[in-house]
Amino acid sequence: MADLLMYMSLFLIWLMLFYHMFLMQGGYLHYLHYKKSEKEWQQNKTPFPKVSVLIPAHNEEVVIGKTLDAMCQLQYPTHLLEIIVINDNSNDRTGEIVEAYARRFPFVSVIHTKPPYGGKGKSGALNIGFAQSTGEVICVYDADNTPEPDAIYWLAMGLQNDPKAGAVVGKFRVINANKNLLTRLINVETITFQWLAQAGRWFWFKMTTIPGTNFAIRRSILDELGGWDHKALSEDTELSFRVYNLGYYIRFFPSAITWEQEPENLKVWWRQRTRWARGNLYVIGKFLFQFFKLKNKKVGVDLLYFLFTYLLFFGGVMLSHAIFIVNLFVDLKLTIGIVSYALLIIGFLLFVTEELLALSMEKNQLTIKNTAVVLIMYFTYSQMWLCLVVYATFLELKRVLFKQEVTWYKTKRFNQEDLVRKDRSA
Repeated sequence: MADLLMYMSLFLIWLMLFYHMFLMQGGYLHYLHYKKSEKEWQQNKTPFPKVSVLIPAHNEEVVIGKTLDAMCQLQYPTHLLEIIVINDNSNDRTGEIVEAYARRFPFVSVIHTKPPYGGKGKSGALNIGFAQSTGEVICVYDADNTPEPDAIYWLAMGLQNDPKAGAVVGKFRVINANKNLLTRLINVETITFQWLAQAGRWFWFKMTTIPGTNFAIRRSILDELGGWDHKALSEDTELSFRVYNLGYYIRFFPSAITWEQEPENLKVWWRQRTRWARGNLYVIGKFLFQFFKLKNKKVGVDLLYFLFTYLLFFGGVMLSHAIFIVNLFVDLKLTIGIVSYALLIIGFLLFVTEELLALSMEKNQLTIKNTAVVLIMYFTYSQMWLCLVVYATFLELKRVLFKQEVTWYKTKRFNQEDLVRKDRSA
C-alpha cells in the first residue's frame, strides 16, 4: 500500500514537472520573439485610445506619493489620460496626499469612499472607480506600484493592435528585492512565475492570468461582464476566467513594466499569500461547478492548471513528505526507496534549472547570490507554500460550510525611502 501511494505521489509531482518544463520552453521562446511586436506596433502608428488608470488605495500614505510621481511621468498624451485614485475609506493621509496631486495635475482625480459602500475590498473600490471613469481602455495599478514611463503606452498599443486580446498584461518586478532573504525569495518566485506560467501559457495556449496590477482591459468587456466580482479575494484570476469565456484571449507583453513592493516579513507574506490562495480556490470552485455552462470550453485549460496546482500537485508533494516522515519511525517496507530518492533528486535539479533559466531572462538577475537563493528555495520557501495552501484550504472550506462573509486583507506597506531607484536596472 505504501509503495502504491508513493508511486501516486511521484506521478503527480512529475506530471507537474513535465508541464512546467513545457511551459518554460514556451516562456523562453516568447522571450526571444516578443520584441518583434514592439517594432511592428511602433510602425503601425495606431491612434492612442483614451486610458483610465484605476488605483484602489486604502491607508496607503506610505507609498501613494511615489506611485503618483510615476503616474505623472507616464509617456502618454495627458489629454487622453485620467488617473483615478479610489481612496477607499482610509483613515490616514492617503486622501490628503492625492488631493494635493489632483490640484497640480488636471488628469489626476480622487474618489473618497465611506461605508456602507466603501472599505469592502479591492473589487468594490475598482467597481466604484470604473463607474466614474471615461476611458475606452481601463488600466489597474496597486497603490504601491511605480510603472515605467512607457508601461501604459505598451498596454494600450497591445489592445489597439490585437483585436482578439481582451486584456493585455505587463510584467512586474520587485522594487525591494534586496531588502532581505524573504524579498530575494519572492523576487525569484515572481520572475519565474512570469516567464514560466505567464509567458509559457501565452506562447502555447494564448492564455495568461490577469494579475492584480499592470494590466489593461477593454471598457466594453468590463461593461459586458458587469465589472469585478466583489466576493472574489483574487479578483484578477476570477476576471481572467470570465474574459476567456467571452472568447477573448489575454496577452502577456513584458515590455510594459511596473515595480512593486513585496512583503518584508513572514507575517505580512503569510496573510497576503493566504488571501491569494483562498481567492484561487474560490475561483476553482466557482468555475468547476459551472464548467458545462461555460460558452468557451478553453477555460478548462486554465481551470485544470489551477486545479492541479492547488489540489493534486500539492497533494502529491504532501503525500510523499508524509510517507518519508512515517518511514523514518515505522518500516513501511518500501521497495522503491532508491528509485524514489533518485526521482526526487532529479526533480530538485529540474526545479533549480527552471528557476535559473527564468533569472537568465532578466538583466543582472542570474547572480551568485540569486543562485544561492534558488538552491535553498525548494527546502524553505516552497515548503512554506505547502503549509500555506493547507491552511488556506481549511479556511475556504470553513467559509463555504458556515456561509461566512469574505474578509479582505490589505497588504501592509513599508517605507520606500531607502530604496534606490537605480535598482530597477537590475
